[in-house]
Amino acid sequence: MKNSIITFIGGGNMATSLIGGLLETGVKAEKLRIADPNPQPLAAQFPIQCYTDNLSAINGANVVVLAVKPQFLREAASTIATAMPTPPPLFISIVAGIRMVEIKHWLGSNQPLPIVRVMPNTPALVRSGATALFAGESVSDFQRELAENILRAVGLTLWLEDETQMDAVTALSGSGPAYFFLMMEVLEKAGIGLGLPQETARLLTLQTAFGSAKMALESQEDAATLRARVTSKGGTTEQAINTLQAGGLQALFDQALQAAQQRAIRLAKQFGED
Repeated sequence: MKNSIITFIGGGNMATSLIGGLLETGVKAEKLRIADPNPQPLAAQFPIQCYTDNLSAINGANVVVLAVKPQFLREAASTIATAMPTPPPLFISIVAGIRMVEIKHWLGSNQPLPIVRVMPNTPALVRSGATALFAGESVSDFQRELAENILRAVGLTLWLEDETQMDAVTALSGSGPAYFFLMMEVLEKAGIGLGLPQETARLLTLQTAFGSAKMALESQEDAATLRARVTSKGGTTEQAINTLQAGGLQALFDQALQAAQQRAIRLAKQFGED
């Protein structure tokens, strides 16, 4: 990866987090490029090559990371299609909701194009992201490894066997940080309601969330087992858990993720048609 030239089309939060992660892993700044209509803030933040023109930025690149907003991908891809390099670079799309068939169509090449779709999430901004990847049939083993190494710079990576699973990933981990932020918000308010000062309730909530996630990541046990271990029979935790389960927490999360998945499917269809 360190010898590959990587170009980012679009300079939003996810692109900047990936660039920061790659630089921290030892990728040289001269190997990284970015194309954005307003590259000045990026040039001030990173010592990398910045462009306003997509075609200049992809010239000679081994990897092109498509990191624009969904409504702008067709235009960006169509521009690239006018001067597709031979052989084509590996395209990595972090654009939410745009399926591979549309990306291939908009890139407009008659030759096979290696494309990897990825779904990262916002904790990538602090190098703690969770990213699912799906490789098209023209992606080589080397390119799969390359894509994985790039995304691993900002957290955990997992490969999917079916592109349709991306909608479930969107519902679970793509939108997932918001669910945990909501739970933190609710717990903090509940703690305040029990008489704790706001800052005390906030810090206890955040550290408890962090510690629980760290325990789960470092344990060989599943979440149900870990929960049972801290739920003493007849104790305070059991009373709280029973109340949550009686309130239909599992069914509520099932409905929430199904709603998010269906919305992802509808948006993918809309963006494709647009």
